Amino acid sequence: MKPISAQEVLPLTTYDRVRSLLRPLCIAEKARRRLAVGPHFTLLFENRQTVWYQIQEILRTERIFEDAAVSAELAVYNELIPRAGELSATLLIEYADPAERDAALARLVGLERHLWIALGNRRAAARFDQRQMAADQISAVQFIAFPLGADASRFDDLAAAGAIAIEVDHPHLHARAPIQGALGEALSDDLRSD
Repeated sequence: MKPISAQEVLPLTTYDRVRSLLRPLCIAEKARRRLAVGPHFTLLFENRQTVWYQIQEILRTERIFEDAAVSAELAVYNELIPRAGELSATLLIEYADPAERDAALARLVGLERHLWIALGNRRAAARFDQRQMAADQISAVQFIAFPLGADASRFDDLAAAGAIAIEVDHPHLHARAPIQGALGEALSDDLRSD
């Protein structure tokens, strides 16, 4: 998928006028791209629409108008758009209690070696943004990619067969969630649009 350009970003006054119409559509798109992996992990698989919406919301919230500042946000968020042959996602590590969350984030150090996408009988490791890693605690929001390799071309068939899942095999957390139905279709569409 190609990055989002500055020309695709709506001026804040325009976005404010159309936001009430666009917001439900973008929220629905995010909802169909959401995958719960156990009780505390949620993956939101990104595409151009979800990233565009996130950029618009950040610009609106932060009241960013200047071209240089808009360009800086584009550079950051365009990293979330999947490259050819891969999926990208925002991983949210969610605990209701802040103290429990902080303890879990410390226990989950090393997660970058324990998150996979299972594709039939093969697993591919998630690629994490190393800027979000620390020696004593991980971030509650992680930006990750799943390079699919040759399996990108057969993703449709694997999803239809129920042979794709996200797996976590960390010593302090084990979880598995299949990718199927509307999510499988959305991700197949993403891979076809490369």
